[in-house]
Amino acid sequence: MTVGSTRAEPAGPLGASGRAPAPDLARGAMLLLIALANTPFYLYGRAHSAAGFHPVDGSVLDRVVQAVIITGVDMRVYPMFAFLFGYGMAVIHRRQRERGVPERAASRLLQRRNLWMLVFGFVHAALLWGGDVLGAYGLCGLLLVWLFVRRADRTLLVWAGVATGVLTLVAALSMVGGWAALQFGQVPPAGAGMPASMTASASETSVIAAVGDRLALWAVLTPAQGVLGLAVPAAVLLGMWSARRRVLERPQDHLRLLRVTAVAGIAVGWGAGLPHALAHTGVVGGLDGVLWMFSGLQMATGVACGIGYVAVFGLIGHRLAGRAPGPVSSAVTAVGKRSLSCYVGQSVLCAPVLAAWGLGLGASLGSAGMALYAVGVWLVTLVFAVLLERRGAPGPAEVLLRRLTYRGAPVARR
Repeated sequence: MTVGSTRAEPAGPLGASGRAPAPDLARGAMLLLIALANTPFYLYGRAHSAAGFHPVDGSVLDRVVQAVIITGVDMRVYPMFAFLFGYGMAVIHRRQRERGVPERAASRLLQRRNLWMLVFGFVHAALLWGGDVLGAYGLCGLLLVWLFVRRADRTLLVWAGVATGVLTLVAALSMVGGWAALQFGQVPPAGAGMPASMTASASETSVIAAVGDRLALWAVLTPAQGVLGLAVPAAVLLGMWSARRRVLERPQDHLRLLRVTAVAGIAVGWGAGLPHALAHTGVVGGLDGVLWMFSGLQMATGVACGIGYVAVFGLIGHRLAGRAPGPVSSAVTAVGKRSLSCYVGQSVLCAPVLAAWGLGLGASLGSAGMALYAVGVWLVTLVFAVLLERRGAPGPAEVLLRRLTYRGAPVARR
């Protein structure tokens, strides 16, 4: 900003040379977990669990894969994504304010970005994937920027604690309800399965009808995940607080916090997910009719586990600081830099191949085969990201979102 100017121009998006490695590493690895979490919804034409969204049949290998995903992936990934989304919003806001952009203009830029995220989510759902999360994060961002972007750090932590407390209460009540049902013989019959709407778009043979199924599902999941479920708002607020402290940008100053969060968060998440996995796979019997009681527990502990995963990548980022990046970390980071494009790219590689309106491969795969397909999809997006990285080019979805958000502001190189 020059001397005597009265208004600073909005700072453009951060270029490749100005990015901290830890968030991009976390985003890149997170997309592998997202692929593993989402692809089971394409396993149509068979009975599913009432909680966990996995088939209730399969080989021994299928059961092992289901147990691993239930324990460490289900409802653990989208809070991780939400934390990084909140972190990114706070970094954007901080850069605008450091540039001298007025508070109102900085908030308006964030809201414009969130609104376009909501639009991206709608288009993504209409064309490919009804379980889209972009809309949920865009909706959550619209609400939380309005309520909290100018609030003190303490306020962010208090309200994140309130949301987490409510989630914990719901989890406790669901567990008590399940125990009471077992004690008093009021267990509902097993095999009810998850709502048909969850797999309707995958099992629909009509391309047009599948669009309606996907949009109907998206219209329910967007407010349910983005606001009402509380896990996403809690994780976004914690991400905003962490960005104000620059936890992932300066991990060397927060090593104790990162270590405690990584160990405690993952221990809580895996410890709570394991009983659900054992019940679903039949290792612990007699719980088929009350598997629903694990849903609240998975949601509450998913916040802790997702943030624990982020902390792990913060520690990895600290270890990599000052070193030449190796081929693996460079490739995963390239995916993270283009996370929006790679996320949409997963749907491009999955929906036409797995859904009934496409090739219908989801009807014949088991859980293990689907997990292998998910890993393959992630590897394809990794190759795509590496090729773009070598050319110094961002992902196409990132280019579009930046143009719509920043309206021509130049990319910042540092």
